[in-house]
Amino acid sequence: MSDHSGAAPLSGVRVVEIQGLGPTPFAAMWLADMGADVVRIQRPNLKPLIPQKMDVLNRGRGFIELDLKDEADRNTARDLINRADMLIEGMRPGVMERLGLGPEAFTDSNPRLVYGRMTGWGQTGPLAQAAGHDINYIAITGALHAIGGDHPVPPLNLLGDFGGGGMYLVAGMLAALYAARETGRGDVVDAAITDGTAHLMAMIYSMHGSGIWVDAREANLLDGGAPFYTTYECACGGHMSVGALESKFYAELLSRLGFGDADLPSQMDMEGWPILRARFAERFKQKTRDEWATLLEGTDACCAPVLSLAEAPHHPHNRARNAFATLAGITQPDAAPKLSNTTAQATLGDEHIPMQINDVLARWSD
Repeated sequence: MSDHSGAAPLSGVRVVEIQGLGPTPFAAMWLADMGADVVRIQRPNLKPLIPQKMDVLNRGRGFIELDLKDEADRNTARDLINRADMLIEGMRPGVMERLGLGPEAFTDSNPRLVYGRMTGWGQTGPLAQAAGHDINYIAITGALHAIGGDHPVPPLNLLGDFGGGGMYLVAGMLAALYAARETGRGDVVDAAITDGTAHLMAMIYSMHGSGIWVDAREANLLDGGAPFYTTYECACGGHMSVGALESKFYAELLSRLGFGDADLPSQMDMEGWPILRARFAERFKQKTRDEWATLLEGTDACCAPVLSLAEAPHHPHNRARNAFATLAGITQPDAAPKLSNTTAQATLGDEHIPMQINDVLARWSD
């Protein structure tokens, strides 16, 4: 076995990405961060949906411009895909087939191809052809209902697009790539955001099925219902997060808040939770967020300051972990997770000037 120490873990893996939104470029970004050679196919003169100084999701790779409605350009795309290990697409079911670029088009010419399909609803099912966005997909899994207070609150698009979508696409494609290298046969990965989000809810459904999770918001241990697993406003208007679930950590919290000898309801007495919440809220209002962080962060009280997007990259722990990088003047998350014997990192691609298809085909000629 050759020594890949220090090399990127996916070095040599060739990926074609059909330009899309949200989870597909996120998955391609992750693969590029891990060293895969990713080439994006996008429409000529494509205008970004949201103009940005740098689209972070497009980092680490270049693109070629092809009009997939044009026969010659479709043939060019087919040539490129025939040289790839993996393909990522996020079209509605049936679109790639109508273009003659569906999985069956490569069964003979590239039998090892891992064909990654990313949709909200999946390739099959009564909603497969319907339009939708993250908030709709997580709505039918039970996840959106469980998050928020008086009404459901979308957790940005982290849970659906990137958690239940992009990362499940990556996991499925890597599993299929491993199998293809063992068997010589690729696979079609049908990654639906609804499926992935439901899968992420495994622990919550486990607790619900065991009768220890109430099907209501802010009424449980992990949804803000517990006064020892929530956030509190401080004197400055900032907030502290509290996550003292275990009894020994809860005891540490009480001690550091000055409640060591106070007559308070017991931790798991749900009827006493309103009293605990009121007492904790009153105490946290007595100091600023940063003062509380000095007293509590890094202790077994399980507390941390709630940081803004501008503050987070400068936190000492994030800086020590190199959790963020600055590319093209934009502060952004660096590659994750960290690997001990190989290198993964965020890198710039040329997102402004199209690559020449002949150069890409030559690079992928072997």
